[in-house]
Amino acid sequence: MGSSLQTAGVFTGLLGLLLTSCAIVQKPQTSRPDTGLTLPAGFHAAVYASGLNKPRLMAVAPNGDLFVAESGAGQVDVLPNRNGDGVPEGREVFASGLSAPHSLAFHGGFLYVAGTDSVVRFPYAPGDTRASGAPEKILDLPAEGLHKTRTLVFGPDDRMYVAVGSTCNACLESDPRRAAVWVYDADGKNGKPYATGLRNAVGLEWSGGTLYATVNGRDLLGNDVPPEAFFRLRDGGNYGWPFCYSAGGEQVRDQSFAPEQAVDCRAAQPAFATTTAHSAPLGLAFYTGTAFPPAYRGQMFVALHGSWNRLPKSGYKVITVDPGTGEVKDFLTGFLEGGGLTTSGRPVDLQVAADGALFLTDDGNGLIYRITYTGS
Repeated sequence: MGSSLQTAGVFTGLLGLLLTSCAIVQKPQTSRPDTGLTLPAGFHAAVYASGLNKPRLMAVAPNGDLFVAESGAGQVDVLPNRNGDGVPEGREVFASGLSAPHSLAFHGGFLYVAGTDSVVRFPYAPGDTRASGAPEKILDLPAEGLHKTRTLVFGPDDRMYVAVGSTCNACLESDPRRAAVWVYDADGKNGKPYATGLRNAVGLEWSGGTLYATVNGRDLLGNDVPPEAFFRLRDGGNYGWPFCYSAGGEQVRDQSFAPEQAVDCRAAQPAFATTTAHSAPLGLAFYTGTAFPPAYRGQMFVALHGSWNRLPKSGYKVITVDPGTGEVKDFLTGFLEGGGLTTSGRPVDLQVAADGALFLTDDGNGLIYRITYTGS
């Protein structure tokens, strides 16, 4: 039984990879890619950095410098803005020769970097723009598979939480670290499962003592199934995949996957909010600054990267999710054009700057935007 399920999962994964290469139509970058973006009144988006090779997740250093994982180049960059004028003084390569770096975290005098097959760390002192030595590998991770990105965050308990996506679209995994979030000591030891049944949790963020996650749902069930899900994670929680998905405030059985197996989806934790299927939510940030109007404070900002598996396309924008009510609203749009057939950018991650601005990476154009509020 397990072998046939795994084979089906590999087939659908390969089909998805094939379609990915031909289904997303990306317009050439213009000289002013920020001019076509739409934001609420009083907000403005400007290009903060360009020429990046697949910029993914970011982190703000203790001294306020912006760090970004440049996945396509295998390096981590620093973009300092120490005079506070909203324009970086330059771009320095903090470390290179890394394996598809995806996410970053500062903790305990180190910069941690999660790549596709490991977590490494570098000693870091505030103001450093170049690593002082070689990376120290502290954790091996399962490599490759359909989902290759790895995300790490540190919790209020000073422990490291690491998300690893599934190898497939829908299958039974043999490695328990897949489709899950595990928790480790800061040195990578004493790992154990924290949350399971998460097909591909790309965005992780702590807020108010709770770990939140954005999760990419499965493909090949049509335009509108399953909705993309946002979860509050808890120790020991299971979130449904591959047998169940969240819809309408509950977990629903995926009848296309192993229908002969008896599975009670009521045992899985439902999402607290959802959005349109195949939007591909990636990075998230809770707005902790004071530069935006009060209505935005404490809101969860999410970058929707967009997917190959829907026509017209969905996502390709930034939304806000109210952590209390689950209400979802558009915040930044304009990357999706031509009736949902053409895209001009792919949002990835958000970070709140020390001055309250909001940074956004766009790996379709190799850009970082800086979003500010200047008043209506």
